[in-house]
Amino acid sequence: MQDRNAKLNQQFIDAVTHAILPRSDISLSLAESELTKTDLIDLFESQIMSRHLDLRSRLMQKEGNSFYTIGSAGHEGNAAVAKALRSTDMAFLHYRSGAFVVQRSKQVEGQTPLYDMLLSFAASSDDPCSGGRHKVLGSKSLFIPPQTSTIASHLPKAVGTAFSITLSKKLETEALLPKDGIVLCNFGDASANHSTAQGAINAAAWAAYQSVPLPIVFLCEDNGIGISTSTPEGWIESNFRHRPGLEYIQCDGLNLYDTYQKTRLAAHIARKRRKPVFLHMRTVRLLGHAGSDAEFVYRSEKRILEAEAQDPLLHGARLILEANALSQVEIIDLYRSIEARIARISREASGRPRLRSAEAVKRSIVPNKSNQINQEVVSEQRRKTLFAHDAHNLSKKQHMAKLINWALIDEMAKSDSIVLFGEDVGKKGGVYNVTTKLFDRFGPNRVINTLLDEQSILGLAIGLAHNGFLPIPEIQFLAYVHNAEDQIRGEAATLPFFSNGQFTNPMVIRIAGLAYQKGFGGHFHNDNSFAVFRDIPGVIIACPSNGADAVAMLRRCIRLAKEEQRVVIFIEPIALYMKKDLHDEGDNLWAFDYVPPSEETPMMLGELGVHGSGKDVCIVTYGNGVYLSRQAQHKLQQQGINVKVVDLRWLAPLNEDGIITETKGFKQVLIVDECRKTASISEAIVTVLIENTVTKTQPNIQRITADDCFIPLGSASFEVLPKTDEIVQRVMSMVKRESNLKSVV
Repeated sequence: MQDRNAKLNQQFIDAVTHAILPRSDISLSLAESELTKTDLIDLFESQIMSRHLDLRSRLMQKEGNSFYTIGSAGHEGNAAVAKALRSTDMAFLHYRSGAFVVQRSKQVEGQTPLYDMLLSFAASSDDPCSGGRHKVLGSKSLFIPPQTSTIASHLPKAVGTAFSITLSKKLETEALLPKDGIVLCNFGDASANHSTAQGAINAAAWAAYQSVPLPIVFLCEDNGIGISTSTPEGWIESNFRHRPGLEYIQCDGLNLYDTYQKTRLAAHIARKRRKPVFLHMRTVRLLGHAGSDAEFVYRSEKRILEAEAQDPLLHGARLILEANALSQVEIIDLYRSIEARIARISREASGRPRLRSAEAVKRSIVPNKSNQINQEVVSEQRRKTLFAHDAHNLSKKQHMAKLINWALIDEMAKSDSIVLFGEDVGKKGGVYNVTTKLFDRFGPNRVINTLLDEQSILGLAIGLAHNGFLPIPEIQFLAYVHNAEDQIRGEAATLPFFSNGQFTNPMVIRIAGLAYQKGFGGHFHNDNSFAVFRDIPGVIIACPSNGADAVAMLRRCIRLAKEEQRVVIFIEPIALYMKKDLHDEGDNLWAFDYVPPSEETPMMLGELGVHGSGKDVCIVTYGNGVYLSRQAQHKLQQQGINVKVVDLRWLAPLNEDGIITETKGFKQVLIVDECRKTASISEAIVTVLIENTVTKTQPNIQRITADDCFIPLGSASFEVLPKTDEIVQRVMSMVKRESNLKSVV
């Protein structure tokens, strides 16, 4: 087939020259649309700019200067959406929203959208949004968080951001977004089928159904096809027109008047009535899915030609001519002048520098530090009131669950920006009572029961962080996070990376997890694998083994989120929540005092816990492994074997230098890892020790791990997990082995 890029380009010129332009079923006039001739020309110019950016990107690719060719051709009507909204209405965009970005740029002084997008196509480090890390549609000054090739993964955080506007109004707190702002979220008809989209839209409707204000416009740009799979005709309308809690509006994205007017209506409903709106916009897809997409393989030439005949630029040209805003010659001159302008700018952008080192690429994985310092002090009277219910217990040693609860009280009292939410965290106080009474102390706007959807919970966290809150979402069980992991990996963790550190979404994600629960089985409630988090760049993973550490580490995690803008995962070992005794019933050796913030010695990120000074064997472990190893340490000491137990505490980033230091000089090192043998952190620790051995004699490094197995119910669960006696026996065999080697020598 003929080069569709060149054909579409020439088609526009020929069609305008001969005034052979498509008609519209929309009978609106310029006056009825509430646009002026100047507005219409302005919108049409944005459409042309977006089109020529697409065409130029493909030419740049042939020259080896562009690396991304999913374009906006056919969707240029979203320029009218941008014009109908305020520049401060945060927009989470679809990757075909080029015209939207161009049009919004015109609303804010000092913008250079053409140059910026061409720099992004060229993967130049001068790209003002991503710094050359990806072609993104994003801008801090335009309130557009960067998006790459989203498949609905941005919808949950858009819902969360809309809720944050409502929350900032209720709490009367300072926020980054205007109190009367709304959120726009664009996506395609194919993406509407994704579970993430369904969950997010359901969450918005669920909230609205209960009269929770949620100012968001979901913009479904329906071009009838997802890559090569057609969307059944009428599918989107049938799915969303009658959703409870959701206002449905339909518009023709080929008609600027209709799109502008219907978007204004949608924005009015979202802004004034604070209700979620589903704006269903008809579009066409031109030039295939991307530059590399051989559309003719799966789509007939007839269908391709039908789509090209409905080119929104041709519809825009018709409106221009009908309004006597420009002549045919002036339209073609405008089209060609923009083409020449973009060609000229592209040559400049293609020559700009690119990222040339791994260090430069990775620089934005860890965000820039915030100016916020977590030094708020709560008055003694305020603390006395908050702890009145627990006053008689404050001086007594407590288990981990209670100590975490008290730490949350103090932290939430210090900072009004902290919002805690999740399944059952409200009046119930969580499945394990860790959040008990927090609802009573801080109210329903800061301790929020969510629907049972982890994608929505994590999306809410990202959205709240976008608006200046410090979210502490709770995932009820570790295994529940697996259906929503991409909200951490693909959205939260990547935000500073793809925005060159301009956008951040700090949070502390509390997750109850790991194994050794009695009475629970299966991989849903007794999950001993957190490998899903370990390869996410920039994420911090904390795992306390006892209540005292839990308090100190949680406080540090909150500071890391607030002051350093980090995404933190705080894994709370369920089996240790209620532990008070270590060796014998009633010894109370695993219960600890609560240290108030004013008396604490802060724990630093990566700081290891060291128990004992034995020289025979060094045990490196974490979580439940610390508890078991401390029991083993006691039994071994009675047999004349002295061991040192090193508690990792921080599982990412792993304190490699600390591990090397604490194991230095030991000929016997045992790693106790409650997670599965395959892909557990024990593998990383072995690697660290082997790679950093500087002596001629390699220490004897052994592992005790869980089996590669899911956790069964009841007592059978302990058959596949590390046990105290197993640790004792292994240490004894290691010591015996060393003794035998010495006797041989």
